[in-house]
Amino acid sequence: MKRSILILGAFWMMLLAGCTVGPKYARPNVPTAPVDAFKETNGWKPAQPSDQLLRGNWWEFFGDPQLNALESDLTVSNQDLKVANARFLEARAIVHFNRAAQFPTISTSPGIESLRYSSNTPLLPANNFTDLVLPFDLSYELDVWGRVRRTVSASREEAQAIAGDLATVNLSLHAELAYDYFELRSADAQKQLLDDTVKTYQVALQLTVDRFEGGAAPKSDVAQARTQLQTTMVQDTDIAVQRAQFEHAIAVLIGKPPAAFSLSASPLNLAPPDISPGLPSQLLERRPDIAAAERRVAEANDQIGIARAAYYPTVILSASAGFEGDSITNWFTWPSRFWAAGPSMLETLFDAGRRRATSNAALANYDATVAGYRQSTLTAFQQVEDNLAALRILSHEAQQQKEATASAQESLQIFTNRYIGGRDPYLQVLTAQTIALQNERNDVDILRRRMDASVLLIKALGGGWTVSELPKTTELR
Repeated sequence: MKRSILILGAFWMMLLAGCTVGPKYARPNVPTAPVDAFKETNGWKPAQPSDQLLRGNWWEFFGDPQLNALESDLTVSNQDLKVANARFLEARAIVHFNRAAQFPTISTSPGIESLRYSSNTPLLPANNFTDLVLPFDLSYELDVWGRVRRTVSASREEAQAIAGDLATVNLSLHAELAYDYFELRSADAQKQLLDDTVKTYQVALQLTVDRFEGGAAPKSDVAQARTQLQTTMVQDTDIAVQRAQFEHAIAVLIGKPPAAFSLSASPLNLAPPDISPGLPSQLLERRPDIAAAERRVAEANDQIGIARAAYYPTVILSASAGFEGDSITNWFTWPSRFWAAGPSMLETLFDAGRRRATSNAALANYDATVAGYRQSTLTAFQQVEDNLAALRILSHEAQQQKEATASAQESLQIFTNRYIGGRDPYLQVLTAQTIALQNERNDVDILRRRMDASVLLIKALGGGWTVSELPKTTELR
């Protein structure tokens, strides 16, 4: 008995002194901006104070109650978001599953058998007897080389990565809704502009008809005015196609069938909000997709350790104890006890290179995840710079377009007056009408692009998310 205790104690010492094979994890270096500012912030006027970060429901920055209500509906009803949340819960369950390997497995298989040996069995008398057994079996892998610890760690890091994926899906869906909403409202604005233009052109057509009937204008002026009106009516009708598609997209995003959802018309009349991009170095902490990529690098590092642990022997501690008797009266008596305990070791002597291939695959996977992490960072910087540039340039373009629209309206008024006075042909009015309408539509389109770029910039900045929102290791136990 004392000898058995010494043997078991020696193996427990092996467990306590066991090492974790494989490389220690260090976050890979990533390309960063050489200065403490984004390139495209030159000439950009961000929100004040300059260190303000997006927080909470970022869509409320736009000040549109209808958008706020739709975003809230998306949060509770979007099916893709529910899928992502279920995937995270699945990842947490896998952590618990792998963590169970850190504890012994105890099982029992009680049984009652009535036996009779053959009368012709050598060396045994022919008799009947009953065997009552209540065994308890224990099996425990001594994690000498850290395989189990690495497996648990890898599953936790994957769960954190999937939490980052969930945040990315959440951000992307809310941004997509805001994007579609501003596209729809822009279509409403284009519709309103074309409705008003159709009315103006109807007045112009009536003017040419009156002048033709009075003998002051040729019939060609009437034909030209009617063509201009009908062409604009076609453009007005065509807007409905685009608007319907965005309305249907919004319905699906908030978890409703398109037939059960509609938005009343309301032309886009918002101004893009001031957005602080922060510092380039902060972007690594504010993008959930970057955080997820970094966690998968850590997971890949653990997979290397798991692969290397396969080169070392597996040590299993097994024990069995219980009671066995031949009747109910003596089944649970002290003399009916039995037990057995001891360690065993399993080592693969030859596997035709399987472990080496697994180890090489783990190393290659690590290199791939590092490259993916770095690429995610580069893509994030590009997206921020792209949308900063778009907002800066479009802001300047909007002012230019405003001046161009005013000039076009003035030109249209001049040519209309000259036509009424009989000094210019109607062709001059048609040209001025076309130019004026195009400039007015450009006004609406530039505002649409500025609102879209604002949404995409917020998305590129992480929407106020920070890496501190990833579940901690202690929360994944």
